[in-house]
Amino acid sequence: MSKGKEFFVGFDLGGTKMMATVFDASLNKLCSARKKTKAQEGIKKGLTRMEDLINECLNGAGISKTELAGIGIGCPGVLDIKRGVLRESANLGWEDVNLKAYFSEKFSCYVCTINDVDAGLYGEYKKGAGINYSRIVGVFPGTGIGGACIIDGIIMMGKKTSCMEIGHICVAPETGFLCGCGNTGCLETVASRLAIASQAAAAAYRGQAPALLARCGTDIAAIKSKDIAYSISAGDKCVEQIVRNAARWLGCGISIAVDLLLPDIVIIGGGLVDVLPKFYLDEIYDSALKHVMPSFRKILRILPAQLGDDAVTIGAAGWVKQLLQSNNELN
Repeated sequence: MSKGKEFFVGFDLGGTKMMATVFDASLNKLCSARKKTKAQEGIKKGLTRMEDLINECLNGAGISKTELAGIGIGCPGVLDIKRGVLRESANLGWEDVNLKAYFSEKFSCYVCTINDVDAGLYGEYKKGAGINYSRIVGVFPGTGIGGACIIDGIIMMGKKTSCMEIGHICVAPETGFLCGCGNTGCLETVASRLAIASQAAAAAYRGQAPALLARCGTDIAAIKSKDIAYSISAGDKCVEQIVRNAARWLGCGISIAVDLLLPDIVIIGGGLVDVLPKFYLDEIYDSALKHVMPSFRKILRILPAQLGDDAVTIGAAGWVKQLLQSNNELN
């Protein structure tokens, strides 16, 4: 890092909201702000909104652009990591956006892009549930199921883009459902929150989940994690069974990752972990324990994520700092 440049920005570019945070060299949060992404307004306006949000955070922290060492941007979708290009994001509807070039020019600092799931796990590694562990697998069920892996402080990636697509492990190739990726029987189709919401909405329509029906109707998009938890607490046994089944599928998928990578811990994040911490995690753990290689059962450990919405910004800032330090060591 250049002398006098001691601050970092972590940016979480989501399909619904964007969030920026300024950190010091120890990754202590100095100022944070968020706003709606409004991706439908187009790339040009979206980049301007991102720039304005970063400037808002810098002003709030009392830091000038000249003191900024780097910006890490956590993104959903397919990235060209070396070039810093967001190649495609279904959540945003954007294609071929050179984030690195744009923000390097605007802020005269080092910029990197990173998959948002990778960033979230790296945040947990630096400041959350993954502190003091060197080999970590992260699994984050939501609309899909994101996966990431860290080995000795380094995020496992492909040559040009992220990997660890655990949500697209094929668990039911002959009898499963069609996945958004185009394949059939992916883990996402049976274990994601979207899969749970879809089955729960059908149960509500059939009259098997009266509490959920009264609260959300049968609109899949309206059923969030908190509504699923409410439905279970209100006595909708069918919804409880749907969640248990999904958790068992997720545990099965996690057991595959454990057999391949043998992590010190597996970190599980997402809304269902927040609202159903023991019930949901216990079911995942029991299933993973059942399916994992017997000689690995004694060391299987699954923990909930700790950082919530801050994970991606912490991880993105931490990763750009790591890249700068690595470059300096090479030079």
